[in-house]
Amino acid sequence: MTELLKNYVAGQWVAGDGEGVTLTDPVTGDALVRVSSQGLDLTHAFRFAREEGGAALRELTYAQRAARLAEIVKLLQAKRDDYYAIATANSGTTRNDSAVDIDGGIFTLSYYAKLGASLGDVHALRDGNAVSLSKDQSFSVQHVLTPTRGVALFINAFNFPSWGLWEKAAPALLSGVPVIIKPATATAWLTQRMVADVVDAGILPPGALSVICGSSAGLLDQIQAFDVVSFTGSAQTAATLRAHPAFVERGARLNVEADSLNSAILCADATPDTPAFELFIKEVVREMTVKSGQKCTAIRRAFVPEASLEAVLDALKAKLAKITVGNPRDDTVRMGSLVSREQYENVLAGIAALREEAVLAYDGSAVPLIDADATIAACVAPHLFVVNDPDSATLLHDVEVFGPVATVAPYRVAAAANDTLPEAHAVALARRGQGSLVASIYSNDDAHLGRLALELADSHGRVHAISPSVQQSQTGHGNVMPMSLHGGPGRAGGGEELGGLRALGFYHRRSAVQASSAAIDALTPNAHLPTA
Repeated sequence: MTELLKNYVAGQWVAGDGEGVTLTDPVTGDALVRVSSQGLDLTHAFRFAREEGGAALRELTYAQRAARLAEIVKLLQAKRDDYYAIATANSGTTRNDSAVDIDGGIFTLSYYAKLGASLGDVHALRDGNAVSLSKDQSFSVQHVLTPTRGVALFINAFNFPSWGLWEKAAPALLSGVPVIIKPATATAWLTQRMVADVVDAGILPPGALSVICGSSAGLLDQIQAFDVVSFTGSAQTAATLRAHPAFVERGARLNVEADSLNSAILCADATPDTPAFELFIKEVVREMTVKSGQKCTAIRRAFVPEASLEAVLDALKAKLAKITVGNPRDDTVRMGSLVSREQYENVLAGIAALREEAVLAYDGSAVPLIDADATIAACVAPHLFVVNDPDSATLLHDVEVFGPVATVAPYRVAAAANDTLPEAHAVALARRGQGSLVASIYSNDDAHLGRLALELADSHGRVHAISPSVQQSQTGHGNVMPMSLHGGPGRAGGGEELGGLRALGFYHRRSAVQASSAAIDALTPNAHLPTA
């Protein structure tokens, strides 16, 4: 029988009861390890993290906590090869795709270590400047930020077992808030290994970082008023979480990153003979195939001018035909597998659903797999759809297929004689997604991109505006950079993560202190929370 991974709670490694759930290689079907959270004393685990881990973290200053993050970065970098091996076996990713998760997580952690060092040796932060409340200036108000005296519970998705951990844990630990991570069961191995390495190195105080592998049953029942929960997953599950008494009755904070039908818009000036057109084509293909399309930020809908539709489809099909699919251990493979056969079935069901109103422009079902058995491997080659009437379509704007699947649709270009942006129809179509994490726009005109970005900003957490002037420096539609906000309104969950030190706000409590100037001066050194 395969090894049963232990959970780390209350400062101890504890094996769950029963046989647990077996994690498998999504390409070969081989059993890897098992996980179980049955029988854990969750009340003790949360209390220990909240009281012991939280108290120990709050005794450290921001700069001291940042130094601990920097130590974790060095540790993880030294063990990257181990993590790559686990990712290939458990997630079916190529080395390049594994880097998005593993190196992306380490980079985010490193970024917050550097930012935290700039906050200095203080235990609280000022939010803005003091404002006088009296005519003689003797009585003032100062808003302050102090770490919440609770625990941060992270319920994560299967697609980013490394980045999903560290992009949340970095600002939480820097804030002085202990973390309990519940990774998605299917790919929990990498998360558990990373936590184990940090724990074994003794970098953090006991209770500061815990991991629970297996079922999430009972976790929310432990959440109290000053705890915070961050969830990444489906909108349906998010709706269930929001109704839990932890949030409805006890008032705990909840951050959600959910489904997102992200868009890419080819601007009217980006005709097939221009550089912006080629940038658009490259990005759509990249977003369809990186991590086999299993990214919450991937392009799902591509809106193009009616006159360019056929040229776009021809260009995309030509590039997709070059994508090799199969076992990521083979160096000739460009795209590995989905994370499981369950996800494989979900993607096939989504493709079947889209076929009800869309035409399949590129059918990946005929693509032969390299070094993989199609009856066992969770491999799905790219599928590209076209919807000729996006105004009448409904599934296009509602069904997210979490795999290498995207749909192209034409938009009407507005006449140049009026004040309306030529892409007004495309903006309206993008908004049909009811709130998204990101939209990308492609034009040869930088000034035009700026105007169009503001039209999309109200319904998107991030707008990625690309022209030839940034073709070498742009970070990619789907890459979530720690300097930028990650989250989105409406269907995307309404949450906010990252965005530099803005991320620390979720883990702090803001309070207004009304006092004499002398008392306010004694509150904390003049350390303000920057927005960088």
